[in-house]
Amino acid sequence: MKKTIGILAGMGPRSTAPFIDLVLDECQKQYGAKNDIDFPKMMIYSLPTPFYVDRPINHKAMKETIIEGLQKLEKTGVDFIAMPCNFAHIYFEELEKSISIPLLNIVDETIKKLPSSSVKITLFSTSSTYEFGIYQKGIKKYGHQFVFENEWQVILNNLIKDIKTSKDNDKNVEVLKELIEKVKKEDVQDIIIGCTDLNPILKKISTELNIIDSSKCLAEATIEKIL
Repeated sequence: MKKTIGILAGMGPRSTAPFIDLVLDECQKQYGAKNDIDFPKMMIYSLPTPFYVDRPINHKAMKETIIEGLQKLEKTGVDFIAMPCNFAHIYFEELEKSISIPLLNIVDETIKKLPSSSVKITLFSTSSTYEFGIYQKGIKKYGHQFVFENEWQVILNNLIKDIKTSKDNDKNVEVLKELIEKVKKEDVQDIIIGCTDLNPILKKISTELNIIDSSKCLAEATIEKIL
């Protein structure tokens, strides 16, 4: 396997390791990787960015930071880059133009996994990702109904902040479970997980609702790319 995967992660820091695990799982699932030599080469750059859950975003500083990270990663000789951060995709066109190798799009890869029949869908993400509407466009384009309550975003913001600053995962798991119960009462059938910070606790959640995890969708696309 000659291609080298570039992964620009660290947004947030705790989401990096879960994404790598998803990529390795996809190697086993898609082509039966077993021995160490069977797995692909990866360059992983965990990039701290000026993102704060409870403060306005300095978009100029954010874009400059991400572009610098992409260009540094490109210089290592990777063949393409996966960026497991949903929010960063609000700048996708500018980011894509800043490098000369392919940059996978987590939003596009996630939208591809939506059901073929019309359903009610909601989004669990940061308020910034929600406000820029990068998922809502795709949801509506394919004939689905987007359902959302402002109360849910308040819960999500506090939850994401706690995940970034605390190790009390048991408490965070309960908060996410309670939020899912609220969503179920609105007859929502599908939840897009549009924030990679939720991944450390997501695997501890069991629900009959269809969970479309953007990180998993990107991991699948990453291995499809090398194959």
